[in-house]
Formats: sequence, structure tokens, C-alpha cells
Amino acid sequence: SQAAKMKLKHNINPVLLQLINFIILVYSFVTYVPWYIFSGSRQAIAKAKQVKAKPVNNKPGSAYRSVNSLHCLASVLYPGCDTLDKVFKYAKTKFKDKKLLGTREILKEEDEIQPSGKVFKKVILGKYTWLSYEDVYIKAVNFGKGLAVLGQQPKTNIAIFCETRAEWMIAAQACFMCNYQLVTLYATLGGPAIVHGLNETEVTTIITSKELMQTKLKEIISQVPLLRHIITVDGKPTTWAEFPKGVIVHTMASVQAMGAKADTGNKQQARPVPSDIAVIMYTSGSTGVPKGVMISHCNIIAGITGMAERIPNLGEKDIYIGYLPLAHVLELSAELVCLSHGCRIGYSSPQTLADQSSKIKKGSKGDVTTLKPTLMAAVPEIMDRIYKNVMNKVNEMTSFQRNLFILAYNYKMEQISKGYTTPLCDSLIFRKVRMLLGGKIRVLLCGGAPLSAATQRFMNICFCCPVGQGYGLTESAGAGTITEVWDYTTGRVGAPLVCCEIKLMNWEEGGYYNTDKPYPRGEILIGGQNVTAGYYKNEVRTKKDFTVDENGQRWLHTGDIGEFHQDGCLKIIDRKKDLVKLQAGEYVSLGKVEAALKNLPLVDNICAYASSFHSYVIGFVVPNQKELAELARKKGFRGTWEEICNSPEMEKEVLKVLADAAMAANLEKFEIPVKIRLSPDPWTPETGLVTDAFKLKRKELTAYYQMDINRMYGKNVK
Repeated sequence: SQAAKMKLKHNINPVLLQLINFIILVYSFVTYVPWYIFSGSRQAIAKAKQVKAKPVNNKPGSAYRSVNSLHCLASVLYPGCDTLDKVFKYAKTKFKDKKLLGTREILKEEDEIQPSGKVFKKVILGKYTWLSYEDVYIKAVNFGKGLAVLGQQPKTNIAIFCETRAEWMIAAQACFMCNYQLVTLYATLGGPAIVHGLNETEVTTIITSKELMQTKLKEIISQVPLLRHIITVDGKPTTWAEFPKGVIVHTMASVQAMGAKADTGNKQQARPVPSDIAVIMYTSGSTGVPKGVMISHCNIIAGITGMAERIPNLGEKDIYIGYLPLAHVLELSAELVCLSHGCRIGYSSPQTLADQSSKIKKGSKGDVTTLKPTLMAAVPEIMDRIYKNVMNKVNEMTSFQRNLFILAYNYKMEQISKGYTTPLCDSLIFRKVRMLLGGKIRVLLCGGAPLSAATQRFMNICFCCPVGQGYGLTESAGAGTITEVWDYTTGRVGAPLVCCEIKLMNWEEGGYYNTDKPYPRGEILIGGQNVTAGYYKNEVRTKKDFTVDENGQRWLHTGDIGEFHQDGCLKIIDRKKDLVKLQAGEYVSLGKVEAALKNLPLVDNICAYASSFHSYVIGFVVPNQKELAELARKKGFRGTWEEICNSPEMEKEVLKVLADAAMAANLEKFEIPVKIRLSPDPWTPETGLVTDAFKLKRKELTAYYQMDINRMYGKNVK
């Protein structure tokens, strides 16, 4: 079974193991009856077995809908609240003095010199200080009016290029109220991509932070001729003498002060209508220049209506930790879900998230420890990192501790797969691991890329909470599917949300048909109110990716390949762009190869590559420094990190490890990489080799490693 494959290996004496298994059996038997009577898990097990979505008719290729919206797709969160300004006004009236946005105060900043001579900035942070719903509303109203004083007109574009923080959300709400179209750009985008986004949308105003202004905007501002106003959210930067003429720098506070004083008189403010564009979201895109997705008010509202329905008992007791980029549809949607349901949002960053995070001074507390959130969103890259860190710590334990952890882990895995809970293991063994995320997480939402079964199971076991795996695209306002909290199966992304329907279209080239047995397969098409208007100023691409059927329903062609299971849950099995035909005619799914090898302790990241002119697969690997250094030591290889990575001998050793893992994961012989290049440098969004959600940018990686590709395929390199 799949659970048996994911179990951890121990080295316990067989006789002792028999005794331990007998004790576990007795314990399970004794505790089963009270558990069955008193815990609510019986209903959960029943719900997990229920059908979650059904096809709307019996024809092949019919759309699947959630059983909760078979006859009519949901599109509105609250009656009459059909635009985002109305949603916030409703929430403000309902939750008036409740806390909404929280930020930690910086008590102390200091430079820490590393043994290598590098200087790291470390911070000591204090408590969270909170703004209530009312506070945020007033700040947003004043900011919106202040922007009007600066000449911002309704239905015109304004850009935000800023880290995830309270001011980002305040600025966004101001734009939603005044019907300004908010252009969002990732804080980690490279210079040319930022210039492209700002010039394509013809913005005259950009909202940013002091740091991003100094590090990113300063050098490109001369390439954005229409820019007139820069608004910094965190006070005035120290120098701006070098800015071009005609560009004025304001602080957010000064714009809010202008707005508070502004006399709007009897002038009726232009309110948005549901079809108006709320956000033009630039996707960092795994291919080519970033595209701006036009997302309307009704798209976002439909999307968050669908998402909210999958989180049980969402409400005022919940605390959400916001640290992913707000320019990413996953984070923006999650925060708008929280804002509309009375939850608190405490802000953080990947560098200050946990006690061990890079910017937190040793001995002081990270954000999760202080905030103790109940809800958290994460991309697989972050979950994979937590998984590897914990597993490395387990390997460093004494033999007794390690075997105890492994026994508890394997026992809980079995119980979870049957739908049972393990309160004793949770409190005695996994409590410490759970505290890494504050100890109160009740739902972990995961999206942005596929999550491996092993990592999902690890999160379920060690953090004692369900992992809601979701699937959606910027083009579908982030909405598509999310697994239900009582569904503990792995590798699936759940049933369609109540706001949309999903159908599978035949893809002949890949051999996927919606008549396939036992499960219908094909390209995933998403339909519903959450499907966006298309790409900004890119009619050709819009026509290619979006279609309208005879009933007027709008469909997004995702390029992902899925299959529907009997209970109506979707599984992503391939991607059109990832399929490469080898010289001998076999099809290789690069994503499948990467998924099989990505979770090895030795691998921090991997990109498989194949060419139709050759008969084998090759790969680029970012090795784990600690693991590779240890492997080199065992093999008697001495040298610097660069020398280890550039060594043909070490490449061969790593290839052996990859080949063993590939065989264990049942990859075909032609799918196993035959040659690799070890990369001494990690791939980060700053390098331009991965997106902000850490998805591989295949085109950029191919260009970057072109010399190595030529070498591995035996071409003559000039």
C-alpha cells in the first residue's frame, strides 16, 4: 500500500518490535470504544467516504460540480455584496472593533558577522500591534481620497510593488473602493519584467517600500517615462536626489493626510460594478515575459466564496499568518477570505517566520511563536523545506529517540489512513514539532505547485492537522479545487469548489481521453464566475487560453492534465508543456521525473530535461550542501564546494542515488536521468530561474545550462 511505502525505516530488535506491536495492539483495542463514542471522528470518516462531486450529465467530457452546487454555482459571499468594496463595508459593520491587521514592532536591528565574513541583518521583534476593522477602513478611505487628490481617476491603473504587509492590504482596499485598477508585481521580479509591467499598464503612480525603492526601482525608473508619483508605505527614504525630474516621492501617511483634508463636497464617488477590473495581476510565469491577468470584482468574490466553503467553522477565533507574496493570487485570496469572515491577519515574512528563520536573532522569537496562528497557507517548497529540516534533526537523535519517533510516526500513519486520531502520540511525541508553527494550526492550505505524498503525510502526522491541497490559477482567480479537511488521501487536489465546474478535454497527442477507464482523463478546463477576463493587452493569448461555450459559460484551458476519481476528486497527473517525446518515440513527463526525485535528502531542487533529438533524459540538480559534503567525505573526495559540484566523480555518485530512488518510485528506464549537472548555487526567484512560487522556469534554466546540455548530449562546444 501507499502508506507502507512512506513508512520510515527503523533498526529495532525483532523480538522487542513484536513486544512493542503487542502493546500498541492492546492500547488500540482499549482506547477504540471511548474514542468511537466521544470523538467526532465517526462523522469525519463517513464524510471522507462520501461522493464530493458529480458529472452534471452522463455524456463523456461532462462538467463535474461539487455536490453542494450541482444545480447552481455559488458566486456571492453575502447577499447584495457583489463588489469588493461592499464586502469590506459589510465586514467592517459586522466586526467593527475586532482586530484585523497585525504587525510586529522592531525592537532592535543589528549586523551579525558570519565566519565567512558575510554580514547578516538580524532583528529582535516585539509584540503584534493591531489595527481594527474600523481603523483599516478609515485608513483605506483616506488613502483612496488622497490618490484622487494626486490625480488618480476611476478605472485607471495604479501599481503596487511591495512586500506582504498591512499597508499592502490597506492600499488594495482603497483601490477597490475608488475603482482604481490595482496592478500587482512580485517584489522579487527582475528589472526587465518590472519595466515591462509598468510600461504595459501605463501607470503614473507606484506604491512601494523604502527598501524596494532603493534596491529595485532606483535603477529602472528612467525606463518608465510615464511615472509621476512614488508612494512609500514606510516613511520617507533618506536620499532621492538621483530621481528623474517630474517624479515626486510621497509617504503613504502624507497621502492619507491629504485625503482626510480633501473636500469631496457633493461629488458622487465612482463605485465599481461587478464586471469592473479590480486587479491586473502579473504572473511571474514559468514561460516568457510576465502576463497581466485581468481579474474583476465578481471573479475574486466568486473565488473566495468557493474557498471559504472548504474551511469549516471559519470565523472570529481564527488567526491567519500572512507571509507569502500578496502579489500571488493564493495569498491575496486567502487574506480576503479571512477579512470577510472576521479573522485576524498577522503579517510575517519568510525571513522572520520561525524561531530558526534567517533574520531572527538566536534566542528571540519568530512570528509563528508569537502569533500562534490557526490558519496558514504555504507553497510546497516551504513544506518540503520543513520536512527535510525535521528529518535531518531526527537523523541526529540518539538511537532510542529516533526509533521512538519512527514507531510513533509509522503508527500514526496507519491510523490516519483508516481515519482515526492519535491523541497520545500527538501530545507526547509530535508536540515539539507542532510548536515549530506555533502549536495551534488547524488547517494548512497548500497551493502553487503539486505537493508530494510524503510531504503531505509528514505535515498531517507531525503538525496534527489536515493539509488542504488546492489547485487553481491566476487565470481562475486562484479558485479551482481544494481537498476537504476530513479527506486524508494523498496526491489529489480535491473536488471542484462550489463556485466553479471542471471538465476534461481529450488530448490526443498525450494519449489522454475522457472515456479512459477506470478514470476519465484529459486537459483540465475550469468554468464559472471565477474565470477571468483574460490577459491585459494580449488578445491573441486570451483567445488561445479562454473559450466561451454555447451557453455563454466561460472556460479556461489550463494546460494541466487531470483524472477524476469515483468520488469526484481530481488528481493532476501531467502537464502539456512538460511532455517531451524522446528520439525513440517514448513520452517523458519531466514533472513526474522531478516529483520522484525531489524529496531525496541529497536534492534541494531538480530540473529534468529531455530533447526529441536524443534518446535519454538529463538533469540539473541543486544538491543539499550538508548531504553532498558528507557523501564526498565518505568517498574520500576533498575540495571546495564548487570543486565537489564540478567533479565528474561526484556527479556519478549522485546519479547512483538518483537511479536507486527512480527505480523505487517505479519510473520507466527511459525516464531515469542518465547524466546530470550539479549546481553549486541555489535557484531563487532573484536568480530568475524559478518563479515566486518556486516553480521551475524551464526556458530560463535551459538557457542558463546550455553549455552543460551540449556537454551531456555530447555535442561539440565551441
